[in-house]
Amino acid sequence: MLTRPAITGYQFDMAFLSGETWQGRVFTGTWVTTAGGDGVVREPASGRELGRTGIAGPVDVAASALSAAEAHRTWAATPFQDRAAILRRAGDLWQRHGTEIGEWLTRESGSVAGKVGFELHVAAQECYEAAALPGHPYGEMVPSEAPRLSTVQRVPVGVVGVIAPFNAPLILAIRSVAPALALGNAVILKPDPRTAVCGGFSLAAVFEEAGLPPGVLHVLPGGPEAGAALVADPNVRVISFTGSTAAGRLVGEAAGKHLKRAHLELGGNSALIVCRDADLDRAVGAGAWGSFFHQGQICMTTGRHLVHESIYPEYVRRLADKADKLTVGDPATGDFALGPVIDAGQRDKIHALVTESVAAGATLAAGGTYTDLFYRPTVLADVTASVPAYRTEVFGPVAAVTPFASEDEAVKLAADSEYGLSLGILTGDAMRGLALAERIPSGIVHVNDQTVNDEANVPFGGVRASGTGSRFGGAAANIAAFTETRWVTMRADVPGYPF
Repeated sequence: MLTRPAITGYQFDMAFLSGETWQGRVFTGTWVTTAGGDGVVREPASGRELGRTGIAGPVDVAASALSAAEAHRTWAATPFQDRAAILRRAGDLWQRHGTEIGEWLTRESGSVAGKVGFELHVAAQECYEAAALPGHPYGEMVPSEAPRLSTVQRVPVGVVGVIAPFNAPLILAIRSVAPALALGNAVILKPDPRTAVCGGFSLAAVFEEAGLPPGVLHVLPGGPEAGAALVADPNVRVISFTGSTAAGRLVGEAAGKHLKRAHLELGGNSALIVCRDADLDRAVGAGAWGSFFHQGQICMTTGRHLVHESIYPEYVRRLADKADKLTVGDPATGDFALGPVIDAGQRDKIHALVTESVAAGATLAAGGTYTDLFYRPTVLADVTASVPAYRTEVFGPVAAVTPFASEDEAVKLAADSEYGLSLGILTGDAMRGLALAERIPSGIVHVNDQTVNDEANVPFGGVRASGTGSRFGGAAANIAAFTETRWVTMRADVPGYPF
């Protein structure tokens, strides 16, 4: 049953993110109207309109790119300790304004309380980690055959375009915005219009209060046309994209056409291997969290549960029982395990994959129903490699469970995917789990944990159709992502040449 207390009145007090500031506008260092008109900010749980943002079009993108390119030069020349101080202040502000920003995450993205706390914590940590980047060495001396000083330097790229999705809107924006800014770049952020406030305008407000100079950060909610314009604009030299694999292929192709780098963090269909010696109670808890956290709308979500045949029937029974007991409801009105999915299109895609999987031979052990945008946590048993929910990223609260007979079969099943983002292995022998992981292509591996994990100081990224590798998190990845390499030499005198 859907648990959803009645809403007796709509009260949503906004101070830090005052609607009077951003209504019908975008952020370019100041709040301005756009050529693209405006769009609705809607609460998925209730369907209520929370406000209207500006919607950027290609003309707006071009103006921001030119402005950002000009602002970048002064920002890059700002003393490193000043840039670091602004990032530290930004980190503090996520905590200071956490209640209000958290309210927006709940209302606009359908996040339950634990998800809200996680996003705010990571946002602050991303800023603190980025604050250390300006103080890192930005080059090295290298030998030269000639009598000269020879150095290799890392310099800002100029303008970075960030395209972020709806599912973890704050984390998936700040993890690119913060390090790019810290390293001396200007940034144009295009958040998903469905989460423009919590995933876009919150960053504008935080960095404005932190003291970031005007024009260094632009926030332009917009659709595919704005994204295409951002990728194509000659003033934007690097694109940091997080989203579906299908969209990422288009972004990568367009960026390649314009000879610019694209860092792509894409979809996944991550496997959780449950070995015969795993603690069954804890394995079921981990599996449920991996599949149902934030309604399964996480790129690292556990899509495939690969369970040893000796414990498979009991694992399915316990996972289905847990799914049946999880509460689903409006996170703005109560403490629920799951909130709404983002919109009707996403809900219908989830339900179609579930019904097609049952038609293909899977057994519906739990869930498979919905009310409005609230989809019940769903368990599919007897799943084979030909079932749609096994082969496809569902991006919903669906756990597909498949048995295996041997470690070799588990490795084959886990690797049998176009994706390679995250991998979990639950076992009583951690060293054996690590040995299994070495045989399965994946950008992230967790032995004795589920697949959904994220920290600001570690490299993050996938292989295969999950993206172009670790381009987020950690000093080495961020410096490589948001700077260019330049060779610089210096001689005491101009040498003589034979002609």
